[in-house]
Amino acid sequence: MKISVVQLNSGTDKEKNLTTAKNIAEEAIKFDKPDLIAFPEMLSFHGGSDAESVNSSENIPEGETTEFLSDLARKNRIFIHGGSFCEKIENKYYNTTLAFNRSGKIIAKYRKIHLFDIIAPDGKSYLESDAVMRGNEIISYIADEITVGCSICYDLRFAELYIELTKRNVDLIMIPAAFTLQTGKDHWSTLIKARAIETQSYVAAPGQWGNFPGPDGDIRKNWGHSMIVDPWGHTIAQVSDGIGWASTKINKSYIEEIRKNMPIKNHRVI
Repeated sequence: MKISVVQLNSGTDKEKNLTTAKNIAEEAIKFDKPDLIAFPEMLSFHGGSDAESVNSSENIPEGETTEFLSDLARKNRIFIHGGSFCEKIENKYYNTTLAFNRSGKIIAKYRKIHLFDIIAPDGKSYLESDAVMRGNEIISYIADEITVGCSICYDLRFAELYIELTKRNVDLIMIPAAFTLQTGKDHWSTLIKARAIETQSYVAAPGQWGNFPGPDGDIRKNWGHSMIVDPWGHTIAQVSDGIGWASTKINKSYIEEIRKNMPIKNHRVI
């Protein structure tokens, strides 16, 4: 299976964000012919105030982001891992991933479990739980012969989630993200490689890149560096600065070889 990760610079203009996502995905399809495309966290609306995020939220399955992703999958006969977007829940929302099969049908829905409530090194606060409801289900799905595990951004820091995914025999783990520049430059690559090594799975991590509007009209920055890492911890595809995509093949026999030679799952005692 060939997969592509798409890197975006989404802001608060939903129509513009979806148009950009469509254009980049279509370029990836034209040049690399992937079987699966993965988008970053908050692909259709990113930044602004909590109130703006709530107002941008959509019902599932009739929302415009769901329709966009479904149409892209169906028209191109590919799988889509829809990054994440705001799923409407009264006066709050879930940070939700949808996955679609080659017919454009929803085959998985994952709601972000770990919420980003921190003060970054630059002193700016990120209080995701002010507007976002926490998910509580571990989700995986099948894309052709590949079992895919779901996570979103800040989940990356919690190894126990990924150990649970190994119990589902996942081959590929998705980590769509909008990692801040301040944390991403030091932790992004290291954490992704750690998750790949400990689970002996491929990891695909499509991210947001560049400036985006903060809640008070300030400008904040995402790290980008969308990447795909193999089960041995090697970066095998990465997007440069700016928007774009990167592609590679997922080799299931390579996963099986690594797990046979180093049978970590059989050795785990807790």
